[in-house]
Amino acid sequence: MAGSINTTNLSASFGDIRAIDEITIDIPANMVTALIGPSGCGKSTFLRCLNRMHELVPGAKISGEVIWDGKDIYAPEVDATEVRRGIGMVFQKPNPFPLMSIAENVSAGLRLAGNVKNKSEIASIVERSLKMAALWDEVKNKLDKRGGSLSGGQQQRLCIARALAVEPDIILMDEPCSALDPASTQKIEDTIEELKENYTIVIVTHNMQQAARISDFTGFLLASETGDPGRLVEYGPTSKIFTMPDKKETENYITGRFG
Repeated sequence: MAGSINTTNLSASFGDIRAIDEITIDIPANMVTALIGPSGCGKSTFLRCLNRMHELVPGAKISGEVIWDGKDIYAPEVDATEVRRGIGMVFQKPNPFPLMSIAENVSAGLRLAGNVKNKSEIASIVERSLKMAALWDEVKNKLDKRGGSLSGGQQQRLCIARALAVEPDIILMDEPCSALDPASTQKIEDTIEELKENYTIVIVTHNMQQAARISDFTGFLLASETGDPGRLVEYGPTSKIFTMPDKKETENYITGRFG
């Protein structure tokens, strides 16, 4: 059973510019939660706050709480490295280590996390992770080939496998299909559907159809004016958000009237 993650009055800034403002949301375990909204409304910033990647940006600030496994991940005694191991991230652009082999790419997370294993254990983890990322059958006979030699869709699934290798609790995905063709997108979506049995997944997407297809819950973020911080307008079961939203702004966005 994966864990849930909850935010209370979460705000984040870059220097004097506030990106998101007082977002309170309960993200349930073993579900896919989609974050939608126009560009510039703070979706990616919110996502990065969920595993303390926001604080890696010079001048970044945060207030409010992010509760995971019963603890505020920003509490002074909490190790940021452990947070990022337990709450993994898959980025918009596939970012395999180009000079490493496919197998080395998957096991890289183990080494970065200081999780030393023997060769047999590493081989087993690599196989398991590639299978969960729906990539094993395509690469099992060329694990020594460079990760950069794979197609874009394969590279993205390789990055998912790398995140899975360290056995996270939650997986964050920032527009993982935006640079992919429809066939590759379908494979990623199928992978996400299978992964939620064991993981909690939060995905940022600009694709309304994708959010409707793969998510169980949807949050709609919006910045009222250019330069204003993003706020959570509405959050709930995806079926309700896309058929009977409570807010007029949500209805306007999902029907394409703005954004």
